[in-house]
Amino acid sequence: MKQELLAPAGDIEAGYAALYYGADAVYLGLQKFSARATASNFDEKNLDEFTAYAHHLGRKVYAAVNTVLQKKELPELLETLDICSRCRVDAVIIQDLGVARVVRESYPELEMHASTQMAVHNKEGALALQKLGFSRVVLARELTLPEIKEIASVPGLETEAFIHGALCYSYSGLCQFSSLENGRSANRGKCLYPCRACFTGDLGSKHVFSMKDMALKSDVLKMPVTSLKIEGRKKSALYVAAVTDYYRRILDGKGADVVCEENIRQIFSRPWCKFHFNGKNKDITDADFVGHRGLPIGKIEKIVKNGLSLRISHKISRFDGLQIDVPGSEKPYGFSLQKLKVGDKTVISAEKGDYVEIEMPEKHPYLKPGLNVYLASSSAVKGAYDYLKPKPGEYRNLTDIDVRVEINEDEITAEAGKVRVGIKDSFAPAQDVKKTEEAIKLAFGKTGGTPFKLQRLDIHNRKNLFVPVSQLNNLRRDLYARIKPEYKHGTLPQVTEIKPATFPQWIVKTDDLTCLSKLDLSRFSEVVYLIDPLAKPEDVSFISKDKLRISLPAVCRKPKVYAKSVQKFLSSGYTKWEIANYWGLEFLPSDKLDISFDTPLYMFNPEAMQEASAMGAKSVALALEDTLENIKDLAQNPPLKTTFVVYQNAPLFISAGCIRDNDCNHCSGGEKRYELYKDGHKYEAVSKNCQIMVFDRRPLCFAKEAPDVRADFYRMDFLYRKYTPEEVSEIAGKLMDFTDVGNVNKGNINSRKI
Repeated sequence: MKQELLAPAGDIEAGYAALYYGADAVYLGLQKFSARATASNFDEKNLDEFTAYAHHLGRKVYAAVNTVLQKKELPELLETLDICSRCRVDAVIIQDLGVARVVRESYPELEMHASTQMAVHNKEGALALQKLGFSRVVLARELTLPEIKEIASVPGLETEAFIHGALCYSYSGLCQFSSLENGRSANRGKCLYPCRACFTGDLGSKHVFSMKDMALKSDVLKMPVTSLKIEGRKKSALYVAAVTDYYRRILDGKGADVVCEENIRQIFSRPWCKFHFNGKNKDITDADFVGHRGLPIGKIEKIVKNGLSLRISHKISRFDGLQIDVPGSEKPYGFSLQKLKVGDKTVISAEKGDYVEIEMPEKHPYLKPGLNVYLASSSAVKGAYDYLKPKPGEYRNLTDIDVRVEINEDEITAEAGKVRVGIKDSFAPAQDVKKTEEAIKLAFGKTGGTPFKLQRLDIHNRKNLFVPVSQLNNLRRDLYARIKPEYKHGTLPQVTEIKPATFPQWIVKTDDLTCLSKLDLSRFSEVVYLIDPLAKPEDVSFISKDKLRISLPAVCRKPKVYAKSVQKFLSSGYTKWEIANYWGLEFLPSDKLDISFDTPLYMFNPEAMQEASAMGAKSVALALEDTLENIKDLAQNPPLKTTFVVYQNAPLFISAGCIRDNDCNHCSGGEKRYELYKDGHKYEAVSKNCQIMVFDRRPLCFAKEAPDVRADFYRMDFLYRKYTPEEVSEIAGKLMDFTDVGNVNKGNINSRKI
């Protein structure tokens, strides 16, 4: 199987570099609805030129429309998808169920790829999305090779996996840190990367969650996926060229070139890791420093007058950028190399193995022997990746047209579709009919400067008449000037509307049933129970079956561990279930159950809610990171029942990483909690069964705003931390009186936009 090498393009120059250095396909974003909103991205003109050029080379282009959209943004979505259709992108990459519905119903010419933001981390999730019409799923980065192989075995489904680039500590699509803490949503392409920050607390003072970069190198040859994806839509054309070239060589059987690796590290590189590709891996974070480090070239051996000395492992030259790890500083100290000596001689450059003396800038931090030195920017590398590209405007997507030309003694006419033009004159018999036909073909084949490509030409010259070339050219120009390309303008599929309940009912959700012991459950229409693999029906016998809803977790790398427990609940007659990831749809006999979609499935617009209904959902929980304005709008006349979560200790992110200081072989897997602090806020990290969840110690609370939301249900969640029955009773009383509790986080509820 020939695998696709898929490269990123934050702008058209990066796209051209990717194609030149061997990318089989390029993925990019437009001006709106891209998960890399701060990249330059493509306007319609650049996208049209780029797709036309890529298709000329036999390559593909995928457009990332992979954020969640609020209701008011749906008309702008149509504009974006119209551009994708006009510019003939080969597929769109999608996170939002509403976008998927619009594409499937109104833009069937566009293939759908499920973004990694959809958190596909098991075979069941992939199968569920395949049934929705996705031809490809982009896998979660956290997966091991056996897990990748299992999903890649799904018949008829393409798979795409990341092989190189930046990593998030959280599963993509399940991070709300930037949104709930800073008002900048990662699910809307605006992440501020708070995970890169320094945290203090039980673990000391370090960058606990700041990830290294992924670099699978030759291990990519073991991956049975359709497409091998390089991360980097915010990176330069130089970076894209170097990384694409590196993996192109590997895929072409030339091996992992050491020089190419060194070049990449000099352009942009955090320390590299293989994440969890080969199994659980704890060496995935760079706790001491953030950002670009460069290529290690040695350690400081001596501090000398005006500088330092060391033996270098790579050539360096004047004006190269160097960096040094300085303890106590978040980022390495960087400077431009101005003066370099080998022995007593000042030189322009020094070779590998030379013992060099480097003059430091006058104001530099305290340095000492043993500190790492990196080559962070090289003039030689900057000039090593030239690439060819077409002239501006040389390529564009053209519309095929069929033209009919008819010649009579007193008139010649040309028509295409509904447009017809003519020239009246007297036309005499031709001396050579074939030459006349050739002249007509030549004249109407000249489509340069127009958006057309002549597909078919029918010539009707029954009396074998002659037409001067000048008149043929005039006729062609007149015809092509009058034809208006029929550009597609999509529409939003119809959404069914129902009226919400006049008096919303209350729901309580928990992962610990004992905390409900002092709660009057008669005041609640439902109890939602987030189960673990050991849960059994006997645990919930005190709650009537028509009141209990069983909830499955958002992340489940091994769904089979839940099989026995789930089957017991199903056999016992429990028909109400809640899912927080698409894997639950495939895992449960959804056509026979009352299924609710939880908040991680991001209901931001009516189209997403309608799609949820079509998938079998009877109700949906509205997104935690949404604004009150949009939430009120969605609950007004929704296509299915809605739940507004009023209280929750919301996971800021869910991760497969581990912050424990023990090795995996000596870990109990039980729960362990850590207190962390950043910018005056207190956080808690919970490690349990090879998963990390991080919480703001302030719960989300929207009790004060709840009366303005005409949802069918209000929900309070007592999850992830130890609540006493007394606490639950007290908090529930306040919430049901629409009173906020204590010190709370309001997220984006009162924001105008996110």
